[in-house]
Amino acid sequence: MGISRKYIIGIVITILLVIGYFIADSILFSGVKARTINENGIQANYFVKTNTKRSTSIVLIGGGQWGDYWGQQFANRGYSGLSLPYTQREGLPKLPEEINLEYFEKALAWLKKQPEVDPNKIVVMGASRNAELALLLASVFPRSISGVVAYAPSAVSWSNTVLPYNSKELKSSWKYKGLDIPYVPMDKISGNQLNGINMLEYWNKGLQKADFIGQAAIKVEKINGPILLFSGKDDQVWPSSIMADMIEKRLETNTFEHSFQNIKYDNAGHLISSNPDDNTSYRTGTINISGKDYEYEYGGNNDGDFKAKRDAKLKLMEFLEKI
Repeated sequence: MGISRKYIIGIVITILLVIGYFIADSILFSGVKARTINENGIQANYFVKTNTKRSTSIVLIGGGQWGDYWGQQFANRGYSGLSLPYTQREGLPKLPEEINLEYFEKALAWLKKQPEVDPNKIVVMGASRNAELALLLASVFPRSISGVVAYAPSAVSWSNTVLPYNSKELKSSWKYKGLDIPYVPMDKISGNQLNGINMLEYWNKGLQKADFIGQAAIKVEKINGPILLFSGKDDQVWPSSIMADMIEKRLETNTFEHSFQNIKYDNAGHLISSNPDDNTSYRTGTINISGKDYEYEYGGNNDGDFKAKRDAKLKLMEFLEKI
């Protein structure tokens, strides 16, 4: 009898603790929790308030912590955010090479059907190589995408070999309808006798391949909506400000009809897309080349990055209000 009573008391205590957890969680958590999407091959976290109706939706290319952060930020402001990974999950490609754009086409089709989404107000957003992809997607699917936000952007599509962990065989990074998206072919970045790598030097050599640059240039003039670019002038990972200027020049040459902003920040580096509420900043990263770890600079400084991130967030929200 005593054992039975103790058992019942234990169950009651457990139940009370669980209930208490959920009550505390609902009180302390002020954000919007993700709805996990796993439909028709699409894997994503979807952030939206229950009372949102036919509003702007932002697709966060690459997903992960970055996409989830921004997805929640947008949902809190009455939009919806789709944090969309495309690699390194079960059922998705292991490596970011020969990625089929049809995957994103499916995601856009799914998003258009959601009651919280205005199908004429879908924006794609990415940072670094995901900014490259965001701009490319908007140029390929102008009927589905109404604007682009690109942090540390690229003006061209690059080969798979720019990433040291990708396969050694030269391939396209992106494909559509079975065809390669034209790319700038790059040798694998090589190591040295030192402990550091100059990443900027590697990418600048790529930008000197004039013939390939012409054919691999993203056709940004086909984008059917406004474009917002952010870059740090001291980006030491790749020449994002230079490539932002290349995008601007192409838009001017082709008489782009929509609004365009090319915002560049002094004393800021590659990580200006990271959490703008966080004043801490990593100054260096690590890349493994042929089994050896090398350190590389992100560029900028703590104060420059923080100011850039905060200002960019304000300008981003202003941009979305006008979509």
